[in-house]
Parts: sequence; structure tokens; C-alpha cells
Amino acid sequence: MVLSVSGISRFVNNIRQIGLNACGGRKKTFTISNPKTIKAVKWIGREISSPENRLILGVTALMSQPFIDAHNPTLDEEVKGVVIARTIAKILVGTTTGVIIRKGCIKALDYMTTAPEKITAAMKHKKLRQLLYTPNMKPHFKDGIGTLLALGVMLFTNFLVDAPLTQLFTNIFVKAKYSKKDGGDKNA
Repeated sequence: MVLSVSGISRFVNNIRQIGLNACGGRKKTFTISNPKTIKAVKWIGREISSPENRLILGVTALMSQPFIDAHNPTLDEEVKGVVIARTIAKILVGTTTGVIIRKGCIKALDYMTTAPEKITAAMKHKKLRQLLYTPNMKPHFKDGIGTLLALGVMLFTNFLVDAPLTQLFTNIFVKAKYSKKDGGDKNA
């Protein structure tokens, strides 16, 4: 069965309506009042870090997206193999670099906000030193700075690391697929 754009749109709207109905009807906002739910949401927000969140998203994508690509009826088998290989490579590289960058930025920010004597000795520029070291920094402010720092780093790594590694791993996966299937290499 091939779905049309309008069919997909109706399906998405039906799912959205089911979700809205479960949350109290057509209201755009709702209040969670169940103490167990509130406790669970607070625990998730407090205990799951940004790198762990990125890892969860990557594992979920790795479990679902290749399956979706494999069952795309509009692609022939050879193209499906390349698409699946590229999807897996993109997820693996993106998840790995995302986790490493987030973890590194958190560690760097922790270091910068808790080790003033080391920062003072290492940095000659007074304004930069004042920007990086803020005693008693509020956790949400620190998280915001960490997010901006990670965003800045990822702007460069997406082009300098992710794209070339994705292409490399795609080529490796495609070669492995065709060498097993055909007993020889196939250029993709």
C-alpha cells in the first residue's frame, strides 16, 4: 500500500488528535497533577544529562530509521542498500560526535567555573577570564552557556568531522554489503 501526501497528513492529524484527547481534549496546554508523573518528569530532567539524551536519541534512531528505509516501496533494492548504509553511518557518527562534544563541553564548563586559580594563571586577558569564571553560577545559567558552547563547537564539527566520517562509513558499509552479497566489490 502506497500512502499519498494527504493520506500521511490525515494519519499524522489523527495521531495528534489521539494525543490531545489523552491529554485533556483540544486544549493546547494542560496541567499534570498526578504526583507520580510529576516525580518521574522531575527525575528525568534532573538525572538524564544532555550527552545521555543524545545517546538515547541515537539508539532510538538506529533501531527505527534503517527499518523504515528498508521498507520504502519507492526504492529499488540497490538504492535501498546505499540508503540504509548512509542512514546507519549518519546515525553512528552523529551520535558519537554529539555525545563526545556535549560531554566535553560540560567538563570544560565545569572546569572553567570551579578552578579559578588555574584559569587566572592560564589566561592573561582579564575580560575573557571574567567571562569564563563566575563564582556561584546558577545551574540553569551554566547549562545555557554549556549549550551555546556545544552549539558553537558542533557548527564546525558537522562539516569538518561528521560529513567526512559519514561518507567514509557509508562507503565501508556499502562495500561490505556488496562483497558479502555478490562475492565482489561494487562501487557506490
